[in-house]
Amino acid sequence: MIVGGPTMALATLRLPQRQTLVLALAVFALGHVVAALSSSFTVVLVARVVTALATGAFWAVGFVIATAAAGPGNSTRAVGVMMGGLTLANVVGVPIGSLAGQPTGWRGPFWALAVLSGLAAAFVGRFVPTIERRAEVSVRAEVRALRQGRLWLALGAAMLITGGVLATYTYSTPLLTGRAGIAEGAVPLVLIAFGVGALGGNTIGGRLGDRRPMATTITAAAATALTLLLLIPLSDSPVAAMALIFLMALTGFTVNPVVTSLAVRFAGDAPTLTSALTTSAYGAGIAGRALDSSLGLTGPALVGTVSAALTLLPLIALSLRGTHHPTLIVAQRAATATLLPIVALDARTPPCSEREPD
Repeated sequence: MIVGGPTMALATLRLPQRQTLVLALAVFALGHVVAALSSSFTVVLVARVVTALATGAFWAVGFVIATAAAGPGNSTRAVGVMMGGLTLANVVGVPIGSLAGQPTGWRGPFWALAVLSGLAAAFVGRFVPTIERRAEVSVRAEVRALRQGRLWLALGAAMLITGGVLATYTYSTPLLTGRAGIAEGAVPLVLIAFGVGALGGNTIGGRLGDRRPMATTITAAAATALTLLLLIPLSDSPVAAMALIFLMALTGFTVNPVVTSLAVRFAGDAPTLTSALTTSAYGAGIAGRALDSSLGLTGPALVGTVSAALTLLPLIALSLRGTHHPTLIVAQRAATATLLPIVALDARTPPCSEREPD
């Protein structure tokens, strides 16, 4: 996912965006069919790598289509909806897959994913309109868009906040059972609370991020760091531990849709590679879950606190530099319709004559 997202974004750059989505879902489905039919670990492993590449391509193009379809005033909400689907997949899909695998064996969930992704490809092909781009796409333009310092600040914030939350979440089970004294059978309830908080955070970020992006993200990142810090001394209480894990997800996941939307906005006419890099930034942050320390069960929470606190640095720098940027949005209609370019300016951006050049 980390490497494949940007790679596949560039490889499919000249394909129509709807075709890219359908192709990515088709490859995803085929990869699961191959894995379900195989008895070779090597084949299953290769199939998983291929499906990860397809997933990276889907998210890269999907974010671009979602933000363009929603328009500049609702782009963050559109990203929040997409990321809400990702959250639901982890909160609902993973437990269901585990339960389904018990009576059907490990191949059952693979077949189910193949069928569901095939249906998703059919729906995308039917309901997503053909989209034409205003500007001629090129790898050079996509790479040139990466020169903006603000873009890398947004990507850095995405990586740090995700790493902070998931470094703690990954080790939450031993923390809950060994320190808070929660029965092992009740741990899934706490994990569901985390999922509900993450879904709520995506919703809050999506609703507030378009109007007050920096106030929303800075407040949420500071609240996440404080929540993780409080988890260290208060995690010996079952009630406090459950509440703090819920708050950790609620505040931490508020940041993600906002910084993703900002990154795509900063890229202007070349958003595909940027969109792919946001998923890579989340993946790099998730890799931080392997961090551990010699501080015992509260060590991961301390690592998470530091990572979440460091998120404030790129966010404050981004706030000082400003987020207003003229964003070129592709007008979307069916292929047979007349397409007109639309230049969308942030509602609070002063007229061009009153702004300093970027």
